[in-house]
Amino acid sequence: MRVDIQSLGTYNRLAQEGAEHAAASLTQMTGIETYVDVTNVTLMSKRDVEDVFGGTEFVGVQIGLGGGLSGETALAFDRDSAASIVDVLVPGASAGDDDTFDEMARSGVKEIGNIMMGGFVDGWADYLAASVDMTPPTYVERDGTDVLPNGALDRAEEEHVFVFESQMTAVDEQIDAYIYMLPEYGAFAEMLEASDDHENAIPMDKLTVFDEMTRQGAERAAENVSSMTGIETDVDVSRLSFVPIEDVPNTARDEVYVGTVMEFKGTPGGYLAILFDEPSARTIVDATVPMELDEPLGDMGESAIQELGNIMTSGFIDGWANVLETSIDHTPPELVHDLGTAILSPIAGRLGQSQEYAFLMDSTVVTPEGEFNCEIYAIPDEQKLKEALDSLLVERSDQLEANRESIF
Repeated sequence: MRVDIQSLGTYNRLAQEGAEHAAASLTQMTGIETYVDVTNVTLMSKRDVEDVFGGTEFVGVQIGLGGGLSGETALAFDRDSAASIVDVLVPGASAGDDDTFDEMARSGVKEIGNIMMGGFVDGWADYLAASVDMTPPTYVERDGTDVLPNGALDRAEEEHVFVFESQMTAVDEQIDAYIYMLPEYGAFAEMLEASDDHENAIPMDKLTVFDEMTRQGAERAAENVSSMTGIETDVDVSRLSFVPIEDVPNTARDEVYVGTVMEFKGTPGGYLAILFDEPSARTIVDATVPMELDEPLGDMGESAIQELGNIMTSGFIDGWANVLETSIDHTPPELVHDLGTAILSPIAGRLGQSQEYAFLMDSTVVTPEGEFNCEIYAIPDEQKLKEALDSLLVERSDQLEANRESIF
């Protein structure tokens, strides 16, 4: 099946607008000014779902959808955010002082969830020119993947699931809220389906294969970190999301990073950013530079970060080149030291000259002891990605061990 990129973009925009209506409802009901940080749509496997949701404690509601749009939605707050909202919305309710929410607090969460999700789906109903039925909200207080609607994880195991995710953030308070919508896969795939000769269409089965190739590329990059530093590493999260190009910078956390940016050329082409937070960069330097540095990094430390970025880049994209039987060159690593949004903004600006949306490949490399955290952002050129998917032979998808001399 081939999916129309423009249709996917239209539904992503509907989700963004729906989240903005939900945020406005939260602001109106509580007086807490809230905005939508980022909205994306991800085609997730079971492992992706477990990575993204694992270990997080949520409070919120689940609502089923029917009629013109079938599926499930969930509105989730972290526990502290839910407690802050309940304190405003239902004064006198127990909002978590003893780690529990009483009946009044739960009713408050259900009420605001019902109103916010009503605003979220209204735009979909208008666009589809069909009514969208909502089930009464079900209160949930769960950890990790259990916050998702029943059966979502099982469906992800049988076939990938589409997940629309919107993150909402308060302006002056530490409050975060998330909307997850999981449309029924078959019906939604039909809504996205394009003819084989459609110029903006991409093959869905190959996109899922490329997603797995990206994960394995991140795993090889992590192995290269371990080889160079002696520090055990693992890939915590790896996923492929579809976002408006202008939202790409917002996918990075609001903190300062040290790392490298490279442009890779060929099929596919695009950009790769490998970013360490500042304490992690220092950990890397301490493990690779054979002397104590007076400065936080210094020239030798920066050179070590650049070299590691170069090695990780090769580990990440060599497998792509081998499976695609092509050559993927990349520019020398450019050292960057800035806020994550400031690092990704120029990349989005360059790609934005020729495309409205981006398939963003986001992986996180961590250590068991929490010694460092590394974010990897691969942002392909849309046309080059389409060419790569068209040429991808699915039966070669497991041939990821690259012969470097034959590629570079």
